[in-house]
Amino acid sequence: MMRGLLISALLLSGIVPKGEAFLEQLQKRDSVLIADQVRYGFRLEDVEAGTAIALPDWSRFTGDTLVLVQDWQLDTLKGGKKASRYEIRGYVTLAAFEEGEYVLPPVSVRVQEPGRGADTLVFDPQVLQVRTMPVDTTTFVPHDIKGQIRYPLTFRELVPWILGGLLLAALAAGAVWLVRRRRSAAAEAESKDPAYIVALRRLEHWRDEKYWAPERQKQFYSGITDTLRAYIADRFAIDAQEMTTAEIFGALKGNPDLTPEQYGNAKELFETADFVKFAKHVAPEEYNRKAIPEAVGFVMGTYKEEPQEEKEAQ
Repeated sequence: MMRGLLISALLLSGIVPKGEAFLEQLQKRDSVLIADQVRYGFRLEDVEAGTAIALPDWSRFTGDTLVLVQDWQLDTLKGGKKASRYEIRGYVTLAAFEEGEYVLPPVSVRVQEPGRGADTLVFDPQVLQVRTMPVDTTTFVPHDIKGQIRYPLTFRELVPWILGGLLLAALAAGAVWLVRRRRSAAAEAESKDPAYIVALRRLEHWRDEKYWAPERQKQFYSGITDTLRAYIADRFAIDAQEMTTAEIFGALKGNPDLTPEQYGNAKELFETADFVKFAKHVAPEEYNRKAIPEAVGFVMGTYKEEPQEEKEAQ
């Protein structure tokens, strides 16, 4: 049956169009293989504008073995000596999925020119030969599936990786050198300052409420007591950094350079720090608030001025 689709092309009236059917491959090979796509259609020459064309429904001619890949397509080209004359090329795209010979149905095209009756043009059918790849069974020998071939690396391929590795190593060494240099410079600068100045500078780092959070209190109190241990070791000439809290304050007990209040406040600060660090104690906010002032007060109340001769020597 004719499909109820009228495609108006730029055509003119005149004689009944004439042309031929064609069958062409989309893959440029000597033969049509399974799943290859082909175009099957017609050509009309010397057609003038105004002509209507009705095309057949090709879905009823196809199935599982012969598949309609694309429905009708029309190409319009200039043709003839007059500018109003054209060449029309219409085709469907097919694909066969079984080997064999397919006799394609004839193409019927209904043409109606302006001011004239309708005419049906029938183009001769074409034969489609579909083949598979031939296999010589007399010489065919099955083989196991081979793995991926691995080619040896060449020096040229390794050069970029070697250079990249050397560059990364150089960058890492440079970064380590810079960090160590800054640390040594900072340590050297601190070594030139009196112990109480170094202690006050380090305590200032911990003057922030963000360290009062329960999960950061261990870091907070460790920073304070480590600073005070270094100061006590320098100021009172005891190995405070290797001592426990009890040993430190046992060594400081009765020291004439310490008042009972300074001794008691420092001991309470160290004992609170031990509870936070080792017993998972959470110090209350009011004690967190006075920890730094008490540490600073201990340093400021116990430091000893250097003799003028030492200052001049430095």
